[in-house]
Amino acid sequence: MQIMKPHLQLIQDIRRAKKDGNYPLKIRITFNRKQKYYPTSIDLTEDEWKSVQGDKTPKNLKESKLKINGVLAKARVICDDLKTFSFPSFEKTFYQVRSKGNLVNMYEDYIGELTKEERIATAKNYTCSLNSLLNFKSKINFDDITVEFLKRYEKWMLQEQNSITTVGIYLRPLRAIYKKAIAEGLINLEHYPFGTNRYEIPSGVNIKKALTINDVGKIYNYQTKLNSMMDRAKDFWLLTYFCNGINMKDILLLQNKNIEGDFITFIRSKTERTTRRNQKKISIYLIDDVKQIIQKWRNIGNKPEDFLFPILAKEMDAATKYMKIQQFTKSVNKYIDRIAKDIGIERDVRTYTARHTFSTVLKRSGASIEYISEALGHSNKKTTENYLDSFEKETQKEFANKLTSFKNTSTVK
Repeated sequence: MQIMKPHLQLIQDIRRAKKDGNYPLKIRITFNRKQKYYPTSIDLTEDEWKSVQGDKTPKNLKESKLKINGVLAKARVICDDLKTFSFPSFEKTFYQVRSKGNLVNMYEDYIGELTKEERIATAKNYTCSLNSLLNFKSKINFDDITVEFLKRYEKWMLQEQNSITTVGIYLRPLRAIYKKAIAEGLINLEHYPFGTNRYEIPSGVNIKKALTINDVGKIYNYQTKLNSMMDRAKDFWLLTYFCNGINMKDILLLQNKNIEGDFITFIRSKTERTTRRNQKKISIYLIDDVKQIIQKWRNIGNKPEDFLFPILAKEMDAATKYMKIQQFTKSVNKYIDRIAKDIGIERDVRTYTARHTFSTVLKRSGASIEYISEALGHSNKKTTENYLDSFEKETQKEFANKLTSFKNTSTVK
């Protein structure tokens, strides 16, 4: 006798749109000629729903596609695991309280926390980490995370044409989630697979190439059309260089109240949510060039909480702000690289190059590690020493080559 199996399908309920114009997606289960619909947490417009069903999913809908696949996979697993299918049995399992000790659940819960805290970049990093692990092994839990598993995952990542740096970026969130589970008493510390004599997460090769002060001068003197994209890119790159290597996110988050007399004072967005007490602000002296750049591009708003530059707006949510910052940074990088190529700098020049150049110029000018650490906003001296390590290696190479400089001169007889 053939056992009847339920038929699952994800459909869009277009009977009534929500306030934002989206329609909810529901799982429709057909069994013994009966149909029932189960709500999901996914809402899309009609056009978005058509797009995610196509062969090529647009970039902005890839996360929704992953959620859809996840919901369907969960429903199918539940149906397969039920010895005798019934709608009440399915409902009980499908909507049961999530297991706190489950690896995927802990990832998703923490991603939710990060999103609520408006830490969009970090949430995206954890999402990418989880998706990568699920691509490697579709069903995964803490028991699977062993030294051998991590070695196989690293090998698979490299075979998939990922860099060793990407491997490290994806594994650090997993390590953090594992530590979180240990702290909550869900896992025994003796099973922890990371660290010396176990599995060590690769750090990758982080080569920081700073420009010379002469190269900075060439960029500074480069003639651009007033108020053009190239003009804006040049000014904001120089703003990073002149202002302690401040990154583009912190520049765009500056408000009028951050200017106090001849100084800009702020706390790095990267560290503002840490639990350290008496967090120290970064203070930057406004040289005339910086004042001129600010005056040229500043917002028309004059309230203390108004953003200094007109890229972000108060009413934007965290995801929109993140997107705007990414787009602006990409634009600056695009045009500053064109300027660099035009003046003969044969290397990638980006906003982070300005930060590295600021550090290098200070170091080679005799500034102490302590001063550079404070200027960059690093939490400790060791971080700065590691940050400057590649600069020192470049200097060593430069002086080593000078030992054989006699090869470039004619022998005097």
